[in-house]
Amino acid sequence: MTKPASFQDVHSEKVTLDIEGMTCASCVLRVEKALTAAPGVETASVNLATERAEVTGHGVDRAALIKAVEAVGYDVRGQSIELEVEGMTCTSCVGRVERALSAVPGVRAASVNLATERAQVTGTADAQALIRAVEAVGYDARLAAAGGAASSATAARKAEEEAGLKRKLILAAVLTLPVFVIEMGAHLFPPFHALVMVVLGQQASWLLQAALTTAVMIGPGREFYRKGVPVLAKGAPDMNSLVAVGTLAAWGYSLVATFAPGLLPPGTVNVYYEAAAVIVTLILFGRWMEARAKGRTSQAIQRLVGLQPRIARVRRDGAVQEIDVSTLRPGDLIELRPGERVPTDGTVTEGTSWVDESMITGEPLPVEKTAGSPVTGGTVNQTGALSFHATAVGQATMLAQIIRMVEEAQGGKLPIQGLVDRVTLWFVPAVMGLATLTFLAWLIFGPSPALSFALVNGVAVLIIACPCAMGLATPTSIMVGTGRGADLGIVFRRGDALQSLQEVRVVALDKTGTLTEGKPRLTDLTLASGFDRARVLAAVAAVEAKSEHPIARALVQAAEAEGLTPPPIRDFASHTGLGVSAQSDAGRIAVGADRFMASLGLETGALAAAAQALAEAGKTPLYAALGERVAAVLAVADPIKETTPQAIAALHALGLKVAMITGDNARTAQAIARQLGIDEVVAEVLPAGKVQAVERLKASGKLAFVGDGINDAPALAAADVGIAVGTGTDIAIEAADVVLMSGRLTVVPDAIALSRATMANIRQNLFWAFAYNAALIPLAAGALWPAFGILLSPVFAAGAMAMSSVFVLGNALRLKRFAPMKGVRS
Repeated sequence: MTKPASFQDVHSEKVTLDIEGMTCASCVLRVEKALTAAPGVETASVNLATERAEVTGHGVDRAALIKAVEAVGYDVRGQSIELEVEGMTCTSCVGRVERALSAVPGVRAASVNLATERAQVTGTADAQALIRAVEAVGYDARLAAAGGAASSATAARKAEEEAGLKRKLILAAVLTLPVFVIEMGAHLFPPFHALVMVVLGQQASWLLQAALTTAVMIGPGREFYRKGVPVLAKGAPDMNSLVAVGTLAAWGYSLVATFAPGLLPPGTVNVYYEAAAVIVTLILFGRWMEARAKGRTSQAIQRLVGLQPRIARVRRDGAVQEIDVSTLRPGDLIELRPGERVPTDGTVTEGTSWVDESMITGEPLPVEKTAGSPVTGGTVNQTGALSFHATAVGQATMLAQIIRMVEEAQGGKLPIQGLVDRVTLWFVPAVMGLATLTFLAWLIFGPSPALSFALVNGVAVLIIACPCAMGLATPTSIMVGTGRGADLGIVFRRGDALQSLQEVRVVALDKTGTLTEGKPRLTDLTLASGFDRARVLAAVAAVEAKSEHPIARALVQAAEAEGLTPPPIRDFASHTGLGVSAQSDAGRIAVGADRFMASLGLETGALAAAAQALAEAGKTPLYAALGERVAAVLAVADPIKETTPQAIAALHALGLKVAMITGDNARTAQAIARQLGIDEVVAEVLPAGKVQAVERLKASGKLAFVGDGINDAPALAAADVGIAVGTGTDIAIEAADVVLMSGRLTVVPDAIALSRATMANIRQNLFWAFAYNAALIPLAAGALWPAFGILLSPVFAAGAMAMSSVFVLGNALRLKRFAPMKGVRS
């Protein structure tokens, strides 16, 4: 529906909405009519197929449009918007930004991460409305770019921030040093005090300190006051407010002592310029150290982005052109020389080479690539030249998806963070209250000069209690832990999977493709006397080549691998449930079960014992008969992956119960379980049965399910933690919480051990942050004065506060050195 043309304007705004619930043309008309009636709307066009409405007009209010759609009985589909937020320094800032975002009409959920400086918002709110809401509470915001460009831009911004803080720190240190030397030197060395009095005199000394300290505060320390004072005036103080109030109190008191000493009670005329200047300098030092550490926490993302080549050599119009990777199209034929990085995902069409995929999968050995083999963008070609067709480009490549999953996990909040946020929400106001009580208590009950003692202790409480360490304790550990996981080929699709995984008590595994290779192959061939292996296997392959059964394919591949030429055959016949047969020049060839041999009147003889042993080992025995004699017994099985026994042993070493859930027959499943030491087996189940088995096993504790196939997706979704083997299907990966980029099962215990290490690191950080404040706030308030006559100087309080954050960040960075369990990885 469209308003008259006279109302239209080339400068109209355009708003797009995704509509849910429309089923017919009547729905379309109803929605168009409702949108057109909204204020400022000039045109409204609704498409039933795309379920999208496009609205143009002047001053169009997105919230009003959504309300209009909902009023006629339809819903507007929510979107996920990510913002970069600048200026946050502590958990109070995080809480303030989250509250501001949540108050915007249409926002369903808002999560802000201090370490990544990003906000994740879901709902129907307009991005510009979200940005305005953040700016209204004193922070800068912008829409976050997507993919590698975003990570590069963020890294550049963080580097610029670090450099800026370093410049401010150097300037502050240069200006503060004379103040510190003059004041503290005079206190510590009486001869130096005498020298200052002779050379400068007390008043000149105070004037010099006043000038230098003021330069520190209005220069490198300006941000504390620019941000801290306005939010304090609004009744929502943050860390900047604590620093601002503390340093302004010390500076203001000193100015009165310098220029109007008569206003102060006798005996209280002292200056504390060095406290104000040193506090600003030390906190800038802490901020600079934080910025450096934060940059290191996100190095995993930067490394992943760095894997993406910028140029690809593409064959177009009969010639090879070098083009930017961003302009690649699916189907492009790309040429790859030795030593080059693969520019995008594709399938090899020509050439043979070995490709190092360790940066994606964690697998140390190069993988052979021939025609038909898949190649992954970001991996490194080794010795040969390859040509391949691009199958996925841009944000659809595996590398881009890994980057996106790691970014989402790093930006997520663990359940434990919710508790921290609730505790710290009122922390800064509580500190302001404690500082006020400290000031009043010393002023009323303190020794002479009471005002000086009250000022020093009140400022110390303000400075030492800044909750920076609390705000950084959890997100920095998440960033480093998920980054280290990406290095090892472990991708946490959700940040909270980190916490859930460390609580797992039972690991249930699918068999085919997870414990085993997922490809049946010939494992045993026992010959009767008088027969030759090559002759028997070639004859078997000749018959099985006519069959479509997976076991038949395994036998044919075994013959091909040994370079055997099958004899010509005729009169092929498939005997349902028994086996297959055919005629060759040398006579009849028959392959099948023992009952097939019996139906042909053939005796299995001594081979029966070998067949029985193979069956008990979980393999499928088949007899091969040439002419009128049984020539051999063969076994086909899905081999257990080489690393599976190590993985099961490592899971047991972690104290976990291991179960196997499979649709395979019980005898085979039990045989494999015995071989691997698996604790419990659930066999012969359909996909729905796997879900029921998962639910039952949950009774033993929190459960992780590991699978790779389409039929595993329901169980992956039903488990407390779903772990998908990355070599599996996209559907399984989408249903999982954790993705293992290689098919090596030993990464499962690695992931659980990493989760435990990360959560232990978070608990250490939180203990330090909370214990630090609990212990030092009373000291700053003067708790040791009555018994020991000891007070905590605001200068030492500032140093301790800065080092608290540095400790938390340094402890989180230890996760970069996390090593997989000994004896597990090759």
